[in-house]
Amino acid sequence: MKKTKRYRKRNLLTSPGTLTYIGPDIAVKTKIRRIQYSDKIFRDEPAHSLSDCAPADQTEPVTTWLDVDGIHEISLIEKLGKLYELHPLLLEDVVNTEHKPKLEVYDAGYLFLTLKMLHVQSESPIEISCEHVSFVLGDNYVISFQEELTEDIFKPVLERLQASVGKTRKNGPDYLLFALLDVVVDNYFIVLEKLGDSLDRAEDQVIAGAHDLSLKDLYALKRELSIARRQIWPLRDMLNQLIREDNAQINKEIIPYYRDLYDHVMQVLDTIDSYRELVASLADVHLSTLSNRMNSVMKTLTIFSAVFMPLTFIVGVYGMNFENMPELKWHYGYFYVWGLMAVVTIGMIFYFKSKKWM
Repeated sequence: MKKTKRYRKRNLLTSPGTLTYIGPDIAVKTKIRRIQYSDKIFRDEPAHSLSDCAPADQTEPVTTWLDVDGIHEISLIEKLGKLYELHPLLLEDVVNTEHKPKLEVYDAGYLFLTLKMLHVQSESPIEISCEHVSFVLGDNYVISFQEELTEDIFKPVLERLQASVGKTRKNGPDYLLFALLDVVVDNYFIVLEKLGDSLDRAEDQVIAGAHDLSLKDLYALKRELSIARRQIWPLRDMLNQLIREDNAQINKEIIPYYRDLYDHVMQVLDTIDSYRELVASLADVHLSTLSNRMNSVMKTLTIFSAVFMPLTFIVGVYGMNFENMPELKWHYGYFYVWGLMAVVTIGMIFYFKSKKWM
């Protein structure tokens, strides 16, 4: 289990809206794809220049999806912001991978969302990584920003657009935003499945009383669940705000899809809470098992000590070298002492069993 990395580079003591990339070092260049589609047309092409990133003409009934893969090139992000007339504070949140999830509606006619995509980085022990993802929804466009950490996380949506399968091609940018958010939420279920598998293995080990299971493993699992909950919880309020408020960017016909997405997020959060309670219970059971095992060992040692205590006393008495000890002159004294010790031992064992101490 790795500790959460905190990056030293900050935009402290600078003017608000100053763009400073806060995140891991990325060696590759930012890639941008412009996808334009409607019910009848579909165009997918890489953007080699800033002019290729422009949205479609307002008179043309085409939705533009600008997929930005990599947020570490500040100059490129600034140019995109100027092209789409995005607020500098919005861009500042885009390039800050440590920013918490949020939703904000701007008076300029677009809304901004930022959230976390979760990935299972390691399964043994379980370890979750978070990828910073942001969206801008305008009148006829959607801009998605993702870190250059994994493969394109929105590939399923692109494949549906290419195949013209489902409702994505028939609806506007508000439905496209839902489809992209749905991919993120669906991935939460995949992460939960991995966490559930790790929890099942830990539960089997606790029940079996395995010696190789440590509290460190249980607390590592609890920590990953807490990380997942902390990153997913704000999405509940964000979707609730989208559902309840009248947003000009989202048609009323699309609201039921966002409501269904809200239900999925609540299901994820409920599952995480139940997993956390189960981890706490497993930790208590594991500690109780260790305590019972220690008590059993101490009980065994105590019984052995109690049995050998009178035998030690007898041996100590007859080990004294006094001349006037009549037993020392007996012909069968040695066998007498052995018989006495055997009777005492058997008697104490029967006494312990009658008291159900062993």
